[in-house]
Amino acid sequence: MALSATVFKVELGVSDVEHNYYGDHTLTVARHPSETDERMVVRLLAFGLRAHRLNDVDGELTFGAGLSTPGVPDLRLADYTGRILEWITVGQPDERALSKAAGQADQVVLYPFAAGAATWWRTVGPKVVGVPNLSVVQIPHAPVAQLAQTIDRRVSAQVMMIEGEVTMTVGGVDVTFTPETLQ
Repeated sequence: MALSATVFKVELGVSDVEHNYYGDHTLTVARHPSETDERMVVRLLAFGLRAHRLNDVDGELTFGAGLSTPGVPDLRLADYTGRILEWITVGQPDERALSKAAGQADQVVLYPFAAGAATWWRTVGPKVVGVPNLSVVQIPHAPVAQLAQTIDRRVSAQVMMIEGEVTMTVGGVDVTFTPETLQ
């Protein structure tokens, strides 16, 4: 018997001072049985980091099918015609997956976060340096690991961005870090 996804209800507040975006989002997030709490926290963080784009487009930012469906984004920003404006992925995909995504969307945004991300980037980075619509922003692993310990099926979370620094709160635990732009 196959395991089913675990459903999380998230109230996510976003305060993006840099982009003048402030919003509250009620989200339903399905976590695949093989997905870690860390990966799910980064998907929530990615939503918060990209939510400001909703000011710029007539469309929506939605979660993808997740690990159960290869070849789809973790999040996607699409206009109402279905055009994918941003293909947002978390983790450490290979160069083929990144190139394929770049061909299907106006912009690809990748958030690697695991402890081995620097080693992964030394291998994959040189292979994707020529992809013009790819942005790679590394999230430090330690804050993600700390937040993952607080995740619950019903959770209140906040993401605040100001002057390049991100503060994320999950379940009453705050962490502050500076994402590193790799490409």
